[in-house]
Amino acid sequence: MSSHRKPRTSSPLTRRAVRVGLFAAGVAGVATAVPAQAATGGPGKVAVASDHVFSHADRHDHTEEKDSFTIRQFGTVKAAAVRNQANAVSSACSADDDCRSVALSFQIVTVAGEHTHLNAVNLSDAVNKSCTGCQTLAGAYQFVVSTPAPLTLDSAHRRQLADVHRRLDALTRSDIPATDLRTRADALAAEVNAVLRDAVADAPKGDAQDDVTMHRHLDGWPSR
Repeated sequence: MSSHRKPRTSSPLTRRAVRVGLFAAGVAGVATAVPAQAATGGPGKVAVASDHVFSHADRHDHTEEKDSFTIRQFGTVKAAAVRNQANAVSSACSADDDCRSVALSFQIVTVAGEHTHLNAVNLSDAVNKSCTGCQTLAGAYQFVVSTPAPLTLDSAHRRQLADVHRRLDALTRSDIPATDLRTRADALAAEVNAVLRDAVADAPKGDAQDDVTMHRHLDGWPSR
């Protein structure tokens, strides 16, 4: 795994979603963030995961570019609270000596169950602090896959996602113009969405409908 405010659109998952506060008591005792590409969970279990990418550029370090690409497979759970966040800051640079800060976070979460309570948060924030001419971009892409029975990504789909991951790494560290970077990040997200929809096409069916929901939030470019 690489380490490194716009409202979210409602989706079919809304019918299963509840605010964290409704099951905070159940979450309080859970402090586990599941490793990428690991499966966990079980009936009656509560799953919690958070992925956060932060980049900071200033006159001492003019360029910082980070990305994250995580896959979290929870299996069957009673409730899940997942958060994905990207923050980028450029500080105290000038038009003649500008900075570039890029933070991109891709989070894939799979949950299973007929009546899973889900709270999914996806945020990004890009800030220029006294930084004339600086380039600052924060992008958060969250993909939530909800199926009645546990979904295990097969080797073919994993290879496709690994290829997207490699290209995300290269994109993040490129020096292409801002508009192109945004467009290509969106294109990679579209590929991920297509791979996941293909993966659920043959998933076991149940009373609940299979859902693949993408949440996207980009902030920055131009500076503000």
